[in-house]
Amino acid sequence: MPKVTFTDCNDRSVEVEIAEGMTLMEGARNAGIDAIVADCGGACACATCHVYIEDDWNEKIGPRSEIEADMLEFAAAETNERSRLSCQITVTAALDGLKVRTPSTQG
Repeated sequence: MPKVTFTDCNDRSVEVEIAEGMTLMEGARNAGIDAIVADCGGACACATCHVYIEDDWNEKIGPRSEIEADMLEFAAAETNERSRLSCQITVTAALDGLKVRTPSTQG
């Protein structure tokens, strides 16, 4: 099972195993990652599952969809080129070792 490391705004890290086919958001919620609020449950309708992808991983994850880019405009925390919605990233074996950071606020 791929392992993903979530690091919060206080530099506390938690490594989580997420089954292939699940989204980062689902894996984070199942593991009790408090910084992933995910109010809409993964419908790409709230931006409360915003994460920052570490630079080395952007190419493996692929680009944002147009709807994801639009929804990121409503994120509570500052966004940048590494900003993604964790509900829009499906975990695959290629993402084993992925590192993401969570913003200081999601709401």
